[in-house]
Amino acid sequence: MGCDRNHGLLAGAVIGAVLALFGGILMPVGDLLIGKTIKKEVVLEEGTIAFKNWVKTGTEVYRQFWIFDVQNPDEVMLNSSNVKVKQVGPYTYRVRYLAKENITHDTMNNTVYFVQPNSAIFEPELSVGPETDNFTVLNLAVAAVPHLYPNSIVQVVLNSLIKKSKSSLFQKRSVKELLWGYKDPFLNLVPYPIVKTIGVFFPYNNTVDGVYQVFSGKDDINKVAIIDTYKGKKTLNYWPSYCDMVNGTDAASFPPFVEKTRVLQFFSSDICRSIYAVFGSEHNLKGISVYRFVLPPKAFASPVQNPDNHCFCTDREISNNCTYYGMLDISKCKEGKPVIISLPHYLHASPEIKESIEGLNPNEEEHSTYLDVEPITGFTLQFAKRLQVNLLVKTSKKIEPLKRLTRNYIIPILWLNETGTIGDEKAKMFREQVTGKINLLGTVEIILLSVGVVMFLTFMISFCACRSMKAK
Repeated sequence: MGCDRNHGLLAGAVIGAVLALFGGILMPVGDLLIGKTIKKEVVLEEGTIAFKNWVKTGTEVYRQFWIFDVQNPDEVMLNSSNVKVKQVGPYTYRVRYLAKENITHDTMNNTVYFVQPNSAIFEPELSVGPETDNFTVLNLAVAAVPHLYPNSIVQVVLNSLIKKSKSSLFQKRSVKELLWGYKDPFLNLVPYPIVKTIGVFFPYNNTVDGVYQVFSGKDDINKVAIIDTYKGKKTLNYWPSYCDMVNGTDAASFPPFVEKTRVLQFFSSDICRSIYAVFGSEHNLKGISVYRFVLPPKAFASPVQNPDNHCFCTDREISNNCTYYGMLDISKCKEGKPVIISLPHYLHASPEIKESIEGLNPNEEEHSTYLDVEPITGFTLQFAKRLQVNLLVKTSKKIEPLKRLTRNYIIPILWLNETGTIGDEKAKMFREQVTGKINLLGTVEIILLSVGVVMFLTFMISFCACRSMKAK
């Protein structure tokens, strides 16, 4: 008797086929709509989601500092012993909380100009102690003398001022002084006009980074947020060859539709160069699927390991004829001051660099740099930028505190961890406005296709079975 329902079974099969077809059509059409919406919203122009977040990030960004307290300063100066250090921290500051300034749109070239104000607010609740905590650290001014003034006669004159000011190779300084600046007693005695204040990040507060000129993405979405010029130039004048180029974005976002095979290039004024990250793993961040891109050891490798890095080796004396790895001499970027950048605790660095320093314990989890990027929009929703500031200390027969040194040192001063994670409210908005809608559309597509195929097969099998039974 059920076989008299052939027309109903056939109608069910047709409905199933239509549903499956509709689900199948919805996939490319939906992807097209998503692509169109994303391309519209990630452009850096008034009214887009990207522009609003770009002008002032909704993510709270913190810089944590760990200071390397030198335990045996006298032994180092008198006997050229290994430097024993003990890290103390974190001392935490809130940064990047100010909106971008001087934003100017160049509609002719589809670019945007801006500067990023620098400011830091101490966060005592997130720190191990007050900014007034004192530590024994390298004397930045004394250590820099042989590099800034190689002339022996000038060194003799400066040495008399060092002695007069009772300055030594090491000094006691507070966290606040070391980071943001202090009046140096030795520099204070120098008769000709020089900056008398010195600090690892001096000057910082009330300064700006830029001017940046970045592509808005209006004419080409694949160029959105990519830096065109920095301080009016496409190069830095620090490095030879292509190493001097300003490449990529500022790492806050990247062009959309990020694939795992992509190498993410970004520029960091902190290390005076462009660098890159490669895909490491997938993560779930507050209900949002992200790709974690990591800074590979290859980025700070020696030219022997990575020939592409040959133009980052500018001082063959420091790097043992460019064979040492895991460090970057940025002295040219710092007006000749002997500043060496590395990953914290010399992670991925040559063993020779660490031989003269005791108390370092590098590990990947705490000391590596990563970016968690939402692949559809290209927005960086979480990041950890970690780097260490070191100073090259060279022996000098004319400078009293350096006389007894029988070897050169690369002495760590501090390391920092700059982090930012999308807030709960922003994450909820992102899920609702972006990933939630995309996931819903994907679910609808799969349901329509699945239900349609199941209906079509079920009704067609039943129809064929009934036809077969009727034929008998």
